[in-house]
This record gives sequence, structure tokens and C-alpha cells, in this order.
Amino acid sequence: MTDITTNAAPAAPAQAQTPISPPGNLEPGGAAHFSETAAAVSPPSPEISADPGMLDGILGPLQDMIGTGGPVLLFLSLLSVVALAIVLVKLWQFHRLQLGRLGPVRESLRRWQQSDAQAAIALVAGRNQPVAHLVHLALVGLHRPRVEMATLREELTRVASLQLESLRSHLRALEIIGTLSPLLGLLGTVLGMIEAFRQLEVAGSQVDPSILSGGIWQALLTTAVGLTVAIPVVLAHTWLERRVERCGHQMEDAVTQVFTRGLKAPVLTTEGRHHAKSQSEVGYAA
Repeated sequence: MTDITTNAAPAAPAQAQTPISPPGNLEPGGAAHFSETAAAVSPPSPEISADPGMLDGILGPLQDMIGTGGPVLLFLSLLSVVALAIVLVKLWQFHRLQLGRLGPVRESLRRWQQSDAQAAIALVAGRNQPVAHLVHLALVGLHRPRVEMATLREELTRVASLQLESLRSHLRALEIIGTLSPLLGLLGTVLGMIEAFRQLEVAGSQVDPSILSGGIWQALLTTAVGLTVAIPVVLAHTWLERRVERCGHQMEDAVTQVFTRGLKAPVLTTEGRHHAKSQSEVGYAA
């Protein structure tokens, strides 16, 4: 066998690296080519990236709290988001309908009492405010000939019910969230206490008080979160429900004033009272 080491060809000598001549030694017209080549081989500038530590600092405590409370705390968090969305939607709806703006309605009723039907109808025409819309419907119905009072009252009742139902939309869900949140918090507390005592049983004779205390505060965390969600939700639901009830009373009062035009008792002065008294005495004497 031929020895490979002895028959191996000698290694080729390393080629010497040709030094790059500086830009001053280039020929005319080669400086631009050198600049483009240098720009192409130069490393790209580092991009500024977002600091992940900032995001971890925001989401970290929230994830720890949800992980400590378990699925009950996660469900309570979802309920709080839903309740906030409902409250914002109802506030936007009430603002768009202008529930508290009754100036045009009062002025329309005043014109109607003065037998100025055209001006009264024009004041509430084309308005989305529930009371103004109902008053406009009542005025138009009374102003038209051959309209039965019973039919008009039934139509007004139907429209008022539809408007109140629209104003009460999603309030039942808000009420359920306010009622269910403390119960879910209590359920999480009970489950946490069960888990704490189970860990004590597993520990056996080597009982560590920190196990029980840690399990108790983790269990009570769900109750605190449940109450924190329930209290503002109940307050918001009560306030929104009260606004809807007030709007219903205002609609009923305004429509009643439309139908009872001319039935308001006039305010009598002192001379008027004496005149009425003298007339009654003459009547009794006759």
C-alpha cells in the first residue's frame, strides 16, 4: 500500500491579499463606483425595537392575578368588560336621543293649549327624542279628521311601548352581571379554601402555616374582585333604569296634556272669586 502522506502533493501557498487602494488612487470616474460598493457592503444600521420589558411590566401583574384566582377570576374579568361596554352603549344612546331635552316639547304643548296646532306640530316634527316623537304623533292624529280617539290611543300606547323597550335594551344583562358577580366571587373563595385545606392534608404532619395563609388570601381575592365588579354595575344599572322610568312618566304626562286641552282650571284672581261667588249666590237664590 502506497503511503498517502508521502505521495500527497504539497499545499499550495496562500495567495497574498491585494490591498484595496484608497479612494485617492482611483482613476477618474471610479470614486462613485467605490462609494456604491462601500455602501453595499456596509452593515445596516440597527433598528430601534420595542422594549418587551415594558409590556411584561403591564401584563405581568394582570396575568399573575388571573393565574392566582383561577378561571373564576378570568370569568369575572370578562363580565366587567361586557358591563363596561353596555354602559358606554347606553350612555351613547341616551345622549343621541337627548332624553333630558324637553324644551321643544314644553313649547309645543304651550302652543297646543293656545289652539295653535300648526306651530305645535312644527316644534316637535322630525325629532328623535322619545317624548317629542310621541307628542308629534298625538298632535298629528288629533289634527286629522275622521280619526277615532280609541284607535289613536292604542297607537300611541304601542309606539310608547316600543320606545321604552328600546331604551331598556341590554339593561337586563347589566342587572344579571351585577347579581352574578358577588356569587361568582364567593364561589371562587369556597373553591380556594377547599384547595388550601387539601394542601394541608397532603402536607400531613409537616404543616406549614404559610400554606394555609397563602391559600386563604388567594381565595378571598375572588370575593374582592366580585364585589368590585358588582358595586359599580349595580349603581350604573339603577341610574340607567331610573332615566328610562322618568322618560316613561314624561311621555305619559305629555300625551295626557295633549288630550286634555282646555280642561285646565283657570287661575282666579280676587275679583274673579267675588264674581263667581256672587253668581253662585244668585243661582242659589233663584
